[in-house]
Amino acid sequence: MAENKTQPTEVAVSAFIASVEPRRRAEDGLRLDELFQGVTGFEPRMWGPSIVGYGRYRYVYASGREGDFLAAGFSPRKAALSIYIMPGYADFGTILQRLGKHRIGKSCLYVNKLAGIDLDVLAELIRAGLDDLKTRWAVHPE
Repeated sequence: MAENKTQPTEVAVSAFIASVEPRRRAEDGLRLDELFQGVTGFEPRMWGPSIVGYGRYRYVYASGREGDFLAAGFSPRKAALSIYIMPGYADFGTILQRLGKHRIGKSCLYVNKLAGIDLDVLAELIRAGLDDLKTRWAVHPE
């Protein structure tokens, strides 16, 4: 069975964030790192070339597919900040209504700039996502 394309790496999170362009996006990345560490209590780790992840969980599907993935994280991409919680945002509509300007995908929240959202609500959303994930899979700090 094929492995996930996104795997943990040994790249230093601080070096990755420092390399992000434009500078405003790197500054948002630093703020997100502080927020995620505070909410999760986990140290960050790079997953693939551009995702900063916090915690890890091992999934095993009924199909037999299994693997490890980050429990929560973000990527300061050029077009938008991508914020990940697993298993996604479908059940968090009441929190999302209070967040501010955003778009959502299956397990990704897109934010153009942190100034456009309420960071306390984002912290609540990250916590809710982790709590929900823990009802399905064990979440580990690394």
